Amino acid sequence: MTHHPVGLSIRGGIKVYPGTRALKGVDFDLRMGAVNVLVGENGAGKSTLMKVIAGVEPLTEGRILMDGRECVFRSKEDAVRVGIGIVFQELNLFPNLTVAENIFIGREPTRVGIDIDRKAQSDAAAALMARLEQDIHPDTPVEYLRVGQQQIVEIAKALAQDARILILDEPTSALSAAEVEVLFRLIDDLKAQGVGIVYISHRLDELIRVGDYITVLRDGVITGAQSMQGVDIPWIVRAMIGDKGKEFPRTAPANFGPELFRVENVSLPRSGGGYVVDHVSLSLREGEILGLYGLMGAGRTELLECIMAQHPVAKGRVFIKGEPVRSKDVTGRIAQGLALIPEDRKRDGLVQIMAIRENLTLSSLGLFTRLWHLSLREEAAMAASFVKRLAIKIANPENPVSSLSGGNQQKVVIGKALMTDPKVLLMDEPSRGIDIGAKAEVFRTMRDLAAQGLGILFVTSDLEEVMALSDRILVMANGRIQGEFPGGTDAATIVAAATPNSNKDHAA
Repeated sequence: MTHHPVGLSIRGGIKVYPGTRALKGVDFDLRMGAVNVLVGENGAGKSTLMKVIAGVEPLTEGRILMDGRECVFRSKEDAVRVGIGIVFQELNLFPNLTVAENIFIGREPTRVGIDIDRKAQSDAAAALMARLEQDIHPDTPVEYLRVGQQQIVEIAKALAQDARILILDEPTSALSAAEVEVLFRLIDDLKAQGVGIVYISHRLDELIRVGDYITVLRDGVITGAQSMQGVDIPWIVRAMIGDKGKEFPRTAPANFGPELFRVENVSLPRSGGGYVVDHVSLSLREGEILGLYGLMGAGRTELLECIMAQHPVAKGRVFIKGEPVRSKDVTGRIAQGLALIPEDRKRDGLVQIMAIRENLTLSSLGLFTRLWHLSLREEAAMAASFVKRLAIKIANPENPVSSLSGGNQQKVVIGKALMTDPKVLLMDEPSRGIDIGAKAEVFRTMRDLAAQGLGILFVTSDLEEVMALSDRILVMANGRIQGEFPGGTDAATIVAAATPNSNKDHAA
C-alpha cells in the first residue's frame, strides 16, 4: 500500500459550546494524497471537526499540527493561507453574480491593481469548468443553474484557491449520478497531485468506494479509525451506532387499530424534469409509529409538505379513516385531523419572542374565542394541561419560549400540534438538535401518543432513531419508497435500501 504522509493532525481536540461538548478529546490524522472519509450520525461532531480544520471555529482545548508544526487558525482566511479549502454542505454562492464572479469573489484578478481583469477571470473560470467536465458558461448567473451545478461551482471555488487540503461536506447530496462520477474522477486527479481530501457523507457505499482511510465519530468521540481495506457497511454501522439502538425500548405491547391514514400516488414534479416525490403510496394504522428513513435529497420532507397541501402543483390523494381529504390548504388539512411538526422548529414551529402559553395555543385559538374576544383564562388552563401532559419543564408559562432548552421547545411544538386534536401526527426529524436525555423524553411522548390511538408518521436520517422508534420502517431514496421493513430490522439492511444501485461497482 502506498505511504500517505500525515499533513495535518489534531491532538486532544475538545470543542465546547454552551451546554454541549461537541468534541471530547479527538485525535485525528489527515493523510495527504488520499481520501480521508469521516462518518457519523447527525450531531456526532463531524461538521464541528471540519470547521475547526477550516479555521471557522477555534478549538476549546487541544492542538492543530501541520507538517509537525503547531498552528493556530484565528479565521477561515488563516486556514486558506496555508492551503485549506472547504466546500460546505450549505451552498455559499451569490445567486445574482456569474459563475466566474462567484469563483473568484474576494480574490479577483486585477489589471495593474486598478480594476478587475474580467477576461482573465472568465478564462480561468472556463478552464475550471472544463476540468470539471461541465458545459457551463462562466458568465451565466448562478441562479440559473441547477443545484447540482451550483455544487460544482462551489467545488471550483475551492480548486481556484489551489488548496493542499480540501474538505468536502456531503458533496454529492445534490448531484446526479453522472455528476458524481465527474466528482470521483476529479478526486482521483487531486489525489495524484498529493492533495489531502476529507470527505464527509451519509452514503456509506460511496465512502467505501472513494475512501482510503476512515474515521468514525460518535457523540464527539472517535470510535473507529483505520485504512479502508477490509471495511464494509456493517463495520461502519457498528462503529456509528454501537449498541445504542436498545436505549428506547417499547414498554407497552403494540396494539394497532384499523387503517387511519392513507396516501396514494403522491407526486411532486421537479423543475427541470423528473420528480422530487415520485408516486409515493403508504398507509398507517391507529396507534402505529411508521418511520420513514432516507438520506438528504430523498424527498422525505417534501412528501410531508405535499400531505399538508404546501405544494399547489403536487398530485395524489390523501384519506383519513377512508374519507378523502379534499381541502387544498394547510388550515383545512389541520381541521381534518393532520398536524405537522416541522424539522426547523425555531423557524417554522415557534414564535421565539412570544410566551410559552401563546406558542402552545397558536394553532387552536378558535377553542378559546368568545364572540369577539379571547378567553385568556381558558387559554391559560388549556396550556397548563398540555404542559403537564407532556411534562414540559418550565418555570412560568409566561416566559418567552426561547428561554427553554431544545428538547422542551420541541415538546411545545408537539403540544401546539396536539391542541388541534389531530388524528395523524407528521414529524420531520423529531429529535434533531436535542440532547440524548431530551431525545428519550420526546420518544416517550411519541409512544404515549401512539398508545392513545394517534397514528404517527415520522421522517429521519438518523439510523438509531428509526430503529428505536418504528413499528414499521419505510426507506425512501430518489423520491420513491425503496423498501418496507418490520421494526427491529438490522441497520445494515436499512442503509443498503437507502442507497439504491449501491452494489454495482463495489465488488472490489
